[in-house]
Amino acid sequence: MSNFLDNKNKKPTESSSSSNMDHQNFQMFQAPPKTRYTGQQDYSHSDFQYFNPTPGICNNPNMPSQSNFFQPLSSLNIENSMRNLQVQDNYNVRFPNEQQRFRRELDINIDRSNIDYNRHEIPRRTISNSPFKEHFGEGMNAQLRDKLTGISTARWASPEIKPNPESQDNRQTSNPLNFSNSPQKKFFRASIITKFISPKRPDHGSNGRRILLRANHFRVKMPTGIIHHYDVQITPDKCPRRVNREIVCCMVKTHANIFSSQCPVFDGKTNMYCRDALPIGRDSIQLEVRLPGEGRDRKFDVVIKWHSQVSLEGLEHVFTGKSTVIPLDVVQAIDVVMRHLPSMSYTPVGRSFFSPPDKFQHPLGSGREVWFGFHQSVKPSHWKMMLNIDVSATAFYKSQSVINFVCEVLDIKDLSSTRSINDSQKTKLSKEMKGLKIEITHCGNMRRKYRISNITKKSASTLFFPRQDSPNDLVSVENYFFEKYNLRLKYPLFPCLQVGLEAKHTYLPMEVCNIISGQRCIKKLSDMQTSTMIKATARSAPDREVEINNLVKKANFNSDIHLKTFGVAISPKMTEINGRVLAPPRIQYGGRYIQVVPNQGVWDMRGKQLFQGVEVDRWGLVCFAPMRVVSEESLRSFINHLVNISRGAGLSMCQHPVFCKYAIGVNHVEPIFTYLNHHFPYLQLLIVVLPGKTPVYAEIKRLGDINTGIATQCVQAKNVNRTSPQTLSNLCLKINVKLGGINNIIQPGVRGAIFTRPIMFIGADVTHPPAGDTAKPSIAALVASMDAHPSRYAASVRVQSNRQEHIQDMSSMVEELLLHFYRSTQYKPERIIIYRDGVSEGQFSTVLLHELKQIRRACINLEHGYQPGITFIIVQKRHHTRLFCADGKDQTGKSKNIPAGTTVDIGITHPTEFDFFLCSHAGIQGTSRPSHYHVLWDDNNLSSNELQMLTYQLCHTYVRCTRSVSIPAPAYYAHLVAFRARYHLVEMIDYDSNERRTEEEENRTLALLKRAISVHADSVKVMYFA
Repeated sequence: MSNFLDNKNKKPTESSSSSNMDHQNFQMFQAPPKTRYTGQQDYSHSDFQYFNPTPGICNNPNMPSQSNFFQPLSSLNIENSMRNLQVQDNYNVRFPNEQQRFRRELDINIDRSNIDYNRHEIPRRTISNSPFKEHFGEGMNAQLRDKLTGISTARWASPEIKPNPESQDNRQTSNPLNFSNSPQKKFFRASIITKFISPKRPDHGSNGRRILLRANHFRVKMPTGIIHHYDVQITPDKCPRRVNREIVCCMVKTHANIFSSQCPVFDGKTNMYCRDALPIGRDSIQLEVRLPGEGRDRKFDVVIKWHSQVSLEGLEHVFTGKSTVIPLDVVQAIDVVMRHLPSMSYTPVGRSFFSPPDKFQHPLGSGREVWFGFHQSVKPSHWKMMLNIDVSATAFYKSQSVINFVCEVLDIKDLSSTRSINDSQKTKLSKEMKGLKIEITHCGNMRRKYRISNITKKSASTLFFPRQDSPNDLVSVENYFFEKYNLRLKYPLFPCLQVGLEAKHTYLPMEVCNIISGQRCIKKLSDMQTSTMIKATARSAPDREVEINNLVKKANFNSDIHLKTFGVAISPKMTEINGRVLAPPRIQYGGRYIQVVPNQGVWDMRGKQLFQGVEVDRWGLVCFAPMRVVSEESLRSFINHLVNISRGAGLSMCQHPVFCKYAIGVNHVEPIFTYLNHHFPYLQLLIVVLPGKTPVYAEIKRLGDINTGIATQCVQAKNVNRTSPQTLSNLCLKINVKLGGINNIIQPGVRGAIFTRPIMFIGADVTHPPAGDTAKPSIAALVASMDAHPSRYAASVRVQSNRQEHIQDMSSMVEELLLHFYRSTQYKPERIIIYRDGVSEGQFSTVLLHELKQIRRACINLEHGYQPGITFIIVQKRHHTRLFCADGKDQTGKSKNIPAGTTVDIGITHPTEFDFFLCSHAGIQGTSRPSHYHVLWDDNNLSSNELQMLTYQLCHTYVRCTRSVSIPAPAYYAHLVAFRARYHLVEMIDYDSNERRTEEEENRTLALLKRAISVHADSVKVMYFA
């Protein structure tokens, strides 16, 4: 265990925890605000009490000091720094009282400012069961290992494209340094190029048993010849796509002399495609279009200009193997052809199309409902073009009166009893309604449309504004509507809707407005709404397959006049492909080193012990649920059951907590941690009972992870009152890793050859604030493995610019994790495998260009010439590919999904690049969604079998449960770290999301937020995020 937990031989400052639970009294923690505490208190009789600690000063001279070991490799001194590390095991680092000098080669001339660890032997281990030592030996330098094993350290692959001819690197006269054969030259060349080319598929996988599948991909018969591309400019140019499509449609009908019998397709912005050339040559032409409007026609000017000819031959060359470069202009043209008619008939959202519910409605509450539709996208695949069709669902705002919307949002049952709306309700309405489109109902057939900019603080009866013809004469909104429209308001005490600019004083009473249909809800759904959404959309695999086939029949693509004009035809049948079901890895536990083989991604831990369990000698419990919800007897029973389950699993917990109190509200959290930090400096764990979703959770995690380094485990009150072995076992899994233990490992004998050298796995993710929130930052998170199993992970997290997808501070984060890896293992990773989550296909090149360069720069910054082999893999879950068993005998589970381990790398994957689908988990509810993996860079030259099996094995190492998960554990952990950082920032982000700030204020805010998520040194050593 890490040193902050290993204090068995130290005398604690608190009284013994051996007090008898049967005689303890449960008391309430009571602490006056802004009070510090000091002094020792007798806890021989303390228990679950409403606690009031002794006031005083909160400084403890016995707190251990933190060693400052965080320094770059280039500045490490072998004599003075490395010898201070005594590696107790291959998982944790301990600082001994007596420094031990590590043996090193004496014939090496060391440059203290730039140490090359490849030239020095690896420090001697103090234990004999190091997984790394099993492969590399003890006290053996890298050069000698290479000679003995015949395997050299992987180096960075050279870029597959040449640098820009105008680049500084290509002008020999401008480069004063001679980097002709040095690693620095390779890195320099890789740093200035503006594009990386993804590696080609090395081969097709062969491991696993065969399985016949159907995919919701439909073959597209491609036309031949050319398509004519035109640029369209519409004035005025601020119209939405829907209006632009109406304009172009009207233009084609009005100007038949130009378009004749053509059926052009339009993307709603600027791109129009025609099968035959228009009679305008290469010139531009301006046409006038009039759209019927409310009261009068709207006039638009449309300028059409020839852009290019799109040759369809280029895509055929890709399918036949004559070319490896996919012509994106062809893909874009075919996509516009396929989407033109649905865009005119349905409500488009991204690549999906939705229509209002007909017979069956699925309300979500708060004025929202579920709309069903379908997703459609074209993509090149092996030897053919494919159309991906899938059922889709999302939340829309209900088309209803604003008054009814307000009643739903504020949960008002009886409107007649509600005379006014208070300030907190107005704030809630403002957050819900800002940006919504409404239409007025008090002007007869003229339904003018507006967008809500705010909710007024004053009601319609007290809100005054100047008359248009007499600015000095003020009139209330209530009187204005009575005078002008002879309309007596029913709810004059309700606030008004402000539309347009504030200076124009445009106010509308809520009762004269309706919510416009077809507005997608981009705000985050509540937990209850999300649960309702899942229940409404969950379909078993066979049911989903039937729905998709029905969608294709209903769409009747082959009768679409636009598809016929361009010569495009769609197969009505799903594509059949050959897949493979990979064998699950063997999972190894501790005790007698029992091994289990998962069955459909699930295994049983009963009768087994954790691979490396920790000893929990000093722990506490705080209950934030009131006594009427969680009684003293329930807490005692919970403690007894938890201790018994933990001991059976190999997690040795002391029978009695040293601190056990009730507490009320978020204001008690900080005083509790302050008290614990002073009186129990060696407290290992704090279990917190919560009454439900509460702000207490965020404060608990902030103070535990950031301020004190105390490991915290939250438990819902319902799970305390009704304990189950499964729930308690899952708690033990999380507690064990939070304290530095290891739950289980992949049996070493089944791991691939890639584990024969030091390797580090990195998971990366960026989470963004809710759509429309431009003030809160995005959060970037990295986690990296710290042992050879791999089981232990360290994390690095940063805040960055809002909605910035690539990780801006990638270099320093990777440096930080490389240092952690070296301190934990005394080895430098020779290979780095990165699983990058949350990147869409359109961002591949941007993310790779930035982040790969940053990773390489991190390696160079730590040590010149240090070039570990890097494999960069994108993990995608948000796609619409679904796989179905062709043979019912292969179906698994209640939802009859594909088996866990199903892999596909042919038929529906990229024509040339290295990608594959893997369904690594057993579907519990609805249709399983396989994860899509796309290799963007591979210095390690992994084969398909190696990477697919490695990825599948990593999906079995997730510490929170005894089942495989849908993505590799490192990627999952990165998401958890970023999500946890959101909780750390709750106290820091209290400004208005729509408030505009200067660049200086933005930078100052980001700097403040960066400090707010800096994890405590003790928390860094363990998986605090588990």
